[in-house]
Amino acid sequence: MIADPPGAAEPLRVLIADDHAVVRAGLRALLEGEPDLAVIAEAGSGEEAVALVARLLPDVALMDLRFGSPGGGIDGIEAIRRLAAEAPGVAVVMLTSYAGRADVVRALEVGARGYVLKAGPPEELFRAVRGAAAGALGLAPEIVGELVGQVLDPEHELSGREIEVVRLMAQGLSNRAIAGALFLSEATVKTHLVRVYRKLRVDNRAAAVSAAVRRGVLELT
Repeated sequence: MIADPPGAAEPLRVLIADDHAVVRAGLRALLEGEPDLAVIAEAGSGEEAVALVARLLPDVALMDLRFGSPGGGIDGIEAIRRLAAEAPGVAVVMLTSYAGRADVVRALEVGARGYVLKAGPPEELFRAVRGAAAGALGLAPEIVGELVGQVLDPEHELSGREIEVVRLMAQGLSNRAIAGALFLSEATVKTHLVRVYRKLRVDNRAAAVSAAVRRGVLELT
């Protein structure tokens, strides 16, 4: 066995929560194929996910949106809401077959750090997991959709450039990446973010994306 070089980063610890064993097996195989990701546990229900996450404190929890237990139980949204109180340091990425606007907004409002589709390419899943662990927000392109509309309150209307910043932020880009994409300095991007937060009356990236979707700045297809 070859030892890791001195100072090598520990892999990100991931917990998978889905009520289908086949889905969990497929996700495990994908994630464990990445050298910087390690699956530490699996949960088959929302209640089990909350208990395991609170006990094991993974870096990231991949959470199914709608658990299909015949006996009912909590869904992914309620699980995230409970984890916000019981394990606030764990980043949760919503993994689902659904891309409804209402579901995305609800997930972000209760604290999800990402929202990706089960049918999406593996790279989107990996990007969401790594981004969530680093404090970024990751939404699949299908979920971000086309950027249209304006905020409802004219006094708090976003400029075209601010809308571009929100769109890229919703895709999980860092300030540096947004600056590169828009040919701006990082300082300018930070200034735009301050204005976006003020106009949308929020204080963080996840809340800004949620508010933008709710107000029609980001229209999900």
